[in-house]
Amino acid sequence: MHMPSITAGYLAILALLYAVLALQVIRLRRSSRAPFSDGGNLALRNAIRVHANFMEYVPIITLMVAFLEMAGASPSRVHLLMAALLLSRLIHPLGMYAAPGSLRFSIGRAGGIFITIGLLITCAVTTLSRISLGGMN
Repeated sequence: MHMPSITAGYLAILALLYAVLALQVIRLRRSSRAPFSDGGNLALRNAIRVHANFMEYVPIITLMVAFLEMAGASPSRVHLLMAALLLSRLIHPLGMYAAPGSLRFSIGRAGGIFITIGLLITCAVTTLSRISLGGMN
């Protein structure tokens, strides 16, 4: 078993993106004078959801990819999975801030969640398929 260095590299980039999302929430909270909840501010509400959505999906997908990498998944597969996760987390905020029904909204929201849920299922099924009674194959 080796350190999941490919996953770790992508996770560092994702952590920087998460920091940007957190700073956006902080900025909007300050400008809206809304230390709790969203204060009725739509932009703040969207920023909170983008930030939360990131936290809802990124840790579990990253953990599963790290396990796959440690179990010997090919580097190209690990890059593909983590690049898809990064892409999904980059396009999701674009959709959240777009007008409902617009192309940007559809690509960002629907595309982002489609990729994310696809990754969640792919990683789970791949992990389950590699498990034996003694651990990962």
